[in-house]
Amino acid sequence: MTRHSALQTIRDEHASLAAMLQSMRLMVQKGPGDNRRQFFDVLRGMLFYIDEFPERLHHPKESNLLFPKVVKLAPKVMGAVDKLERDHMRSEKAARDLQHLLLAWDLLGPSRRTEFEEAIGQYIDAYLEHMNLEENVILPEAERCFSDEDWRLLNEAFAENADPLTGHYRPAEAYERLFSLIVTRAPAPIGLG
Repeated sequence: MTRHSALQTIRDEHASLAAMLQSMRLMVQKGPGDNRRQFFDVLRGMLFYIDEFPERLHHPKESNLLFPKVVKLAPKVMGAVDKLERDHMRSEKAARDLQHLLLAWDLLGPSRRTEFEEAIGQYIDAYLEHMNLEENVILPEAERCFSDEDWRLLNEAFAENADPLTGHYRPAEAYERLFSLIVTRAPAPIGLG
């Protein structure tokens, strides 16, 4: 494992999530079209993925390992870390709120579409801004000031994520159906649909 493999993992996970978010934006702009069931199934799968992977695997490692160490070694990033931590605290609920709004649109019809469109647009913009702040403020400071031992701990933690959407890992058996749905039916840049 190289010294900065955790940084590459974080960047790969950010890139796959950004692609997922852009695919979601394209899907929502286009709308359900003739294949309503596939549209809602794929969006539901994408939101579930966000809840399962970035929220439960990626964010806790940033909050528990990366951010505290960076703040200790480079206190000037405290304001950025405060914002990122507030984002993490809100993001899991936001993903679940979107799942509810999507279900409302699916079950109650077009009268619920606008509310979902507005909420997902805000969510995507906020998430992309969040990842940009991490990559342009936090990660450069980590590169500058982390010790070999800091890297070892971070590398070990992030190596456990094994997010299949990065293109480096096969999905765990329990997630094969989810990833197949996303990759085969979602639009580019994340899928083939």
